[in-house]
Order: sequence, then structure tokens, then C-alpha cells
Amino acid sequence: MSVYDFTVKDADGNDVPLEKFKGKVLLIVNTATRCRYTPQYVGLQQLYDKYHDQGLEILDFPCDQFGASAPGTAEEIARFCRVNYGVSYRQLAKVTVEGDDESSLFTYLKNEKKGFFTGQIKKCFVKFLVDREGNVVERYASSVEPEMIESRIMQLLKQKA
Repeated sequence: MSVYDFTVKDADGNDVPLEKFKGKVLLIVNTATRCRYTPQYVGLQQLYDKYHDQGLEILDFPCDQFGASAPGTAEEIARFCRVNYGVSYRQLAKVTVEGDDESSLFTYLKNEKKGFFTGQIKKCFVKFLVDREGNVVERYASSVEPEMIESRIMQLLKQKA
């Protein structure tokens, strides 16, 4: 099994088979527009601008699960991110990353790379790095700034699928 076996929803509710990203390096992030990590949108966009042409895709899943930190519709969140942070990478539908209604993709990601002590996600801006073959290779805590993982992204981009 790999991330390519999952289909997610985009911000408009359309199906997005992750298989369409085969051969790309993926950074999958659960995000929020109103939390202390929200300024990380800047770093994510910088990574995207710098490495998208080399095969990096960022998949942004808003998550309102932690203190109502991603209020509004997917469209409102996307507009907020474009206007305030210049976000141009792929933003998807809101997800739940913990509990009964959690996204099957995030269940898979958490099982592949457990966090510190447990597999749980306790905050937004947890980042999962996926290689060109669909393998989850790293998990980064919310406190890890996007620029701190740039060298690892560069390593994966140099590898051929």
C-alpha cells in the first residue's frame, strides 16, 4: 500500500486520486488559518516556489479539529491563504486527523510514521514527507519550520522514481 491508493477531495468537493502524483515528492500537511503555526504558510509557499518545477507537490489539508483553528468553508480558507500568504499550491478539503471521522489518508500516514510517543496528531502543521514512489519517509512535528526540512526534500528530489 502507498499514498497512491487514496483518493481525497479538493476544496470544491471533487475527487483527487493521489495516484496522479506518482513520481512526485509530496509534502502532506494538516493546516490551520488561526493557530500559532499559521505563519508556516510562508515557508511552505517558499518551498513550493523553489522546488515545484523539480517535482515537489504540497498537499494542504485544512483541519479545524484543534481549537476551531480553521474556521470557514474550504473556499474561504483558500482565499485567506492566497490573500494573506500568497499560497498557490494545492489546497484540499477540510479533514479530521484524529477520532471516529478521521481521514483514511491520515490514518495511513500516522501508521507509517508514528509521532513522538504515539501515532496521534495533536496540532496542525504536522508534515508528512513522501518520496517519488509513494513511501512515507519522514514525519515532522508542528514546531518544525518548513525551511528546516528543505535539505531532506532536496535529497528526495534528486532520486528518480
